[in-house]
Amino acid sequence: MGQRFLTGLIGAPIAHSASPAMHEQAADALGVRCHYQLIEVAAAGREELRALFKGVRRLGFAGVNVTFPYKEMVVDLLDELSPDAAAIGAVNTVLVRNGRLVGHNTDSTGFAKAATDLVEQSGRGTVAVIGAGGVGKAIAFALAGLGVAEIRIFDADRAKAEHLAKGLRPNSGAVVASSVADALQGAVGLVNATPVGMLPGRGTPVPGALLHDGLWVADAVYSPLWTPLLTDAKARNARTMTGRELAIHQAAGAFELFTGLTPSIDVMGNAFDRAMAKTTGASCTS
Repeated sequence: MGQRFLTGLIGAPIAHSASPAMHEQAADALGVRCHYQLIEVAAAGREELRALFKGVRRLGFAGVNVTFPYKEMVVDLLDELSPDAAAIGAVNTVLVRNGRLVGHNTDSTGFAKAATDLVEQSGRGTVAVIGAGGVGKAIAFALAGLGVAEIRIFDADRAKAEHLAKGLRPNSGAVVASSVADALQGAVGLVNATPVGMLPGRGTPVPGALLHDGLWVADAVYSPLWTPLLTDAKARNARTMTGRELAIHQAAGAFELFTGLTPSIDVMGNAFDRAMAKTTGASCTS
C-alpha cells in the first residue's frame, strides 16, 4: 500500500455518516490508504473547537471535514481561507498545510456540480433557498455561480437571510423572502438547506400545497434520502434531487484537497449507496 492519509469529520450527530466509506474506498481504488475518523462533539464552544483543531494540527491529519453545527463557527479559528470560503463565510473542509489550517468549501462546488442540469433545464429561473446557515450559504453561492435569475432566501432568523443576501450582491439577484410561500412565488427551483426532514424527525420545511409539477426540488439532507419534502414533491410530479449527489460531490472535492488525487465518482457513489443501505435511522447531512 502506498501513501497514507489521516482525515476525519467534526460535527454532531455523525455516527451514521457515509463519509468514512466514501473516502476510504476511494483511496483503496487509487492504491493509497486513508483512515477517516469520526470526531463527534456535541454543543462544543469556541474554545473546545480551538483545542480540537490544535489536535488536528499536531496529530498528523491531512485535513478534516466540518459539518453541522460548526461550519460557520470554525471560520475565524483557521489560519487562512480559500477565496470561496471567505466569500461564503462557511467552511466544510480544513486542510493542514505546513502546520497551518486552511479552510475550503466543497459544499458549494459540490452542489454546483450536482445541480447544473436542473438549473440549466429550468432556464436558470428563480430558485428558493430555505435556510441561511452553513450549507444554505454554500448552496446560494453555488446557485449564483450557475447564473440563476434570482435567489430567494428564507430563514426563520431573518437577520441570517439578510446577511447572506447582502453577501451575494451585487453579482447576483438575491432577495430575502418573508415566508416560504413568498420565496416560492414564481420560482422554478427549491432547495432545502435546513436539517428539517432529517431522521429521526419527519417534518418538512415546505407545505405540500406549495409544490407543483413546474418546480424542481432538491434537499441537502440525505438521511433519509427520500425526505418528507421530496416525497411530497414527487407525488406532485416535481423533478427531485436527493442529498446523495451533494454528499458525493462535496466528498470528492474534499478528498482531492486532502490527497492531491482525483477520486472516482462512481467508487464514491457506490460506497455511499452501500453505507446508506446498511443504516436505518441515520442522521447526518455530510
